[in-house]
Amino acid sequence: MSEKVISDYNGYDYKKKFWEDVDREYEDQADRMAIRKLLPKRMEKFADIGGGYGRLANEYLKRARKVYLFDYSKTELEQAKEIYGDKIETKAGDIYELPFKDNELDGLMMVRVTHHLKHLDKAVKELYRVLKPGGVAVIEVANKRTLPKMARFVTGRSKVNPFDHKTANYKEISKSGFYNYHPKFVENIFEKVGFSQERVLSVSNFRSKALKKVLKTDNLVKMENKAQQILAPIRFAPSIYYKLRKPEE
Repeated sequence: MSEKVISDYNGYDYKKKFWEDVDREYEDQADRMAIRKLLPKRMEKFADIGGGYGRLANEYLKRARKVYLFDYSKTELEQAKEIYGDKIETKAGDIYELPFKDNELDGLMMVRVTHHLKHLDKAVKELYRVLKPGGVAVIEVANKRTLPKMARFVTGRSKVNPFDHKTANYKEISKSGFYNYHPKFVENIFEKVGFSQERVLSVSNFRSKALKKVLKTDNLVKMENKAQQILAPIRFAPSIYYKLRKPEE
């Protein structure tokens, strides 16, 4: 395994243990509605980077003529082939050395991946490299500047400062690293790499076990749909979605 790879899901049934055995219907629906709002409706070549078993494939399969599913885990890619067959082409590898040519893709997305990335800047450079001029990247970022993290810091229950721009590494969640980023830090990386920022969404705004019990998933999803755009300027949700474009040459 590359020293830069943070999490190895080979041999782990992510589909069953993380999504099916736990109540994450709200989070799944929140991701899907954000993707529908941000992805182009028509693409030639598209790649889901770190897409695992293709949880979100139904949101982009009809939008692209050719679909690639990239992940480090061969276990997840095998699951994806069982589910989708020839509808997708799977590619395994290291996110810091993507198996795509320069300017090959019309569009790509990367969801629930950044918390594994110690070197986010290097990964973003790779995404930029493989995208065609004029192409769109939809990138979800794990946010350190959330209301619960602010509350824990202010009350002294956490030493991680959600207000500074330093990357937070929550080793209590994963010994190999679990990274959260300040929005300003991330947006600075996008700008330095060369991306132009077209739209931002605040996603999974109501991610809470207590709220799920009280309000139920259907109600939370309805609230989420309205909140994603309204709360975007504040950027305090657990997931911040960015629609980025590689400038035309």
